[in-house]
Amino acid sequence: MASLRGRGGCVAGLALVLAVAGCAGGSVTPTARISAAASATQPASSSASVSPTPSPSPTPPSGTFTATGSMAVARFGATATLLLDGSVLIVGGGDGPAEIYDPKTGSFHATGYGSPAVVPEMAVLLRDGRVLVVSGSLKATAEIYDPATGSFSLTGSMSTPRELTTAALLPDGRVLVAGGSSNGRDSLASAEVYDPATGRFSATGSMATARVCHITVGLQDGRVLVAGGVDKDNYVLASAELYDPASGTFSPTGSMTAGRSCPDAVRLADGRVLVAGGADQHGEDLSSAEIYDPATGTFSLTGSMTTTRLMDTATLMGNGKVLFAGEVEAGGRIVASTELYDPATGTFGPTGAMTVPRGGHTATLLLDGRVLVAGGAVPTSAAYSSAELYWP
Repeated sequence: MASLRGRGGCVAGLALVLAVAGCAGGSVTPTARISAAASATQPASSSASVSPTPSPSPTPPSGTFTATGSMAVARFGATATLLLDGSVLIVGGGDGPAEIYDPKTGSFHATGYGSPAVVPEMAVLLRDGRVLVVSGSLKATAEIYDPATGSFSLTGSMSTPRELTTAALLPDGRVLVAGGSSNGRDSLASAEVYDPATGRFSATGSMATARVCHITVGLQDGRVLVAGGVDKDNYVLASAELYDPASGTFSPTGSMTAGRSCPDAVRLADGRVLVAGGADQHGEDLSSAEIYDPATGTFSLTGSMTTTRLMDTATLMGNGKVLFAGEVEAGGRIVASTELYDPATGTFGPTGAMTVPRGGHTATLLLDGRVLVAGGAVPTSAAYSSAELYWP
């Protein structure tokens, strides 16, 4: 099989990129419960002289982006994970320590350095609040970030190196890692499961089809949907399958309406899965989208995006809508445009643009309902350290 090559790479430093599609940026973002922000009450003062209370900063109009504090490190293809305390862990995508974003202060601060043996590609929030960071770039290593200590420690390694792979948290707290590539050329059908209780990866059933640059989404019933990607013959796939953690096996389900490499995928509030964008067999970016219904095991078309999107982000918000942001177009041009998918109408519509164009960035839903967007860049130019907030 010929080496897979493509649009500048999906993550800086990765050897494997896809000629047929390019790659999509993004990160593993945990589902967050949206809580209303409590208003602070000033205690009464007994002093005769009372300084005037400063007027609160006005809330920006809904559907707009505003700048927030910048990261210390410029990052492209980083991971972003919402921690249990509402802060965001940013790992990888650049040189330097990991960073924490504090929504209360709107600023980033450095936290621990990861192991040089781990090149972060995926990060998954575990049920105990720690974060599993899985290596890419043809490495099998993994590590654990502990927010209590602000430090990283090595954990068990995968059975095989993987890059451009995917992961999903299972109902029992284990993590499924499926597919990817182990040699920069061929895609994998194998899968394995990480057990936080033992700190070890173990093999599980293999997929029916080898996949790289596919999507993996946990369903409400505990099964995991795996769809699309590129097989070992360089063919962009429309097929999909389901992983059952009870049996440790994959089984086929309905196929997508179109082959998609590196699309976006989001589980909606009603349990269905939105799959949008990506690239087709000819390397053309897609604007179409479709919905997977676990009740019927079938995909059906929904409204199309207002533009093609690849190396963008898709974020489920507290109101049930999905925010799509940015893109790296063919030729390397990046865009600042964003749009919203409304499951109630099955349509996409524009919303405010980001303050700067971004591709290969991260997007994380905060506990107060805002979305933090950080980093990104064109693969052939310098990465960004800037960040901004979307106000829904």
